[in-house]
Amino acid sequence: MSMTIAEKVLARASGKPEVKPGEFITAEIDTLMVADMSFYDSFVLLEEKGHAKIWDPDRVVVIMDHQYPAQNAVQAEKHRKIRKWVKQQGIRHFYDGGVGICHQVMVEKGHVLPGHLIPGGDSHTTTYGALAAASCGIGHSDIAYVMATGSLWFMVPGTIKFVLNGVLPTGTSAKDIILKIAGDYLVNVAQYKSVEFTGPVASALSIDDRMTICNMGVEIGAKFAMFPCDEKTIDYLEKRTKDSINPIQSDTGAVYEKVYEIDFSTLEPQVACPHNVDNVKPVTEVEGIAVQQAFIGSCTNARVEDLERAASILKGRQTHPETRLIVIPASREVYLNVSESGVLQTLLEAGAMLCPPTCGPCGGLNNGILANGESAIASTNRNFKGRMGNPESSIYLASPETVAASAVEGKITDPRKYL
Repeated sequence: MSMTIAEKVLARASGKPEVKPGEFITAEIDTLMVADMSFYDSFVLLEEKGHAKIWDPDRVVVIMDHQYPAQNAVQAEKHRKIRKWVKQQGIRHFYDGGVGICHQVMVEKGHVLPGHLIPGGDSHTTTYGALAAASCGIGHSDIAYVMATGSLWFMVPGTIKFVLNGVLPTGTSAKDIILKIAGDYLVNVAQYKSVEFTGPVASALSIDDRMTICNMGVEIGAKFAMFPCDEKTIDYLEKRTKDSINPIQSDTGAVYEKVYEIDFSTLEPQVACPHNVDNVKPVTEVEGIAVQQAFIGSCTNARVEDLERAASILKGRQTHPETRLIVIPASREVYLNVSESGVLQTLLEAGAMLCPPTCGPCGGLNNGILANGESAIASTNRNFKGRMGNPESSIYLASPETVAASAVEGKITDPRKYL
């Protein structure tokens, strides 16, 4: 039987020759990712159920990012307990605060491999599909179950395909692609489906850009969101792992529930307006809306290429006096890269405020909570009411290029005028 990527992964993980959409299976997990918040709550639950030992500490990755640095004594105490448990359990893959945002760190440190099944304690774990892994977010009880047993049940999802045709116009990038898809097909188009991105535009995208699209796969409902493993995938991973790389792709003849073909040759920069990710409009329809905060960061768009694109617009310019620009690189590795290249200096000279590589204001946790009535434009993944810590504020989502141009003018701005 011909199978899609997701079906192949779940068949291998469940020890079956093949699986079909709608089938319930129990799968062995390759790697479990837990961030600070999810690890703490899940480990407390594990202890309550009498499980003193994690099934395989070498296959659990713990990353401090969401509530870091600690903003209060309660958070600091949770961090102390996390460090204690990590030592007790013998978890080798522990990344304390400052290393970076969990999804960036997972990919950078070689914990993601094509064909692997990787659940994680954060909804945007779908990011790892950029490297052809089947990855998804799970809740605390499921995390505790995986930590205890190394397995988890799944219903095999059907697969839909987006064929990305054409050539991306100047001034647009991966964020505009996924926002366009969300706006045209809405947030439930891939509800509990595996999504594959193929076509000439998909093939041309860098790993950084593929991570952006897969990261927001969950915003259109996807269980898994992935690109096939190709030469770019292999080249990227050969620098980061000594493990064998499985060049997994869907079989010829694999069955898709739906196939959507989209020509992106005339794509404009896109903006998701409050308060839903699928409330998307071309930037030309929302230009001029004042923004008091601009944020380039998060697990969606804070990688090297994102910061380079923002810097190309900000170089030799200043942020608007009534708009604060916050920039948070996704990891220490990204920080070092943009520091050495001069990109970091360009951002600072333009007036950006730099923060440690954490989630920051994306979840309304720290470093940029909005005031009543304020609006922000951000390279993040969600703009739900209250997402940046205040239900009386508004969030617009856009590419780093659009965020940078808007920071210069103090209002939503088409970045193409600066390119």
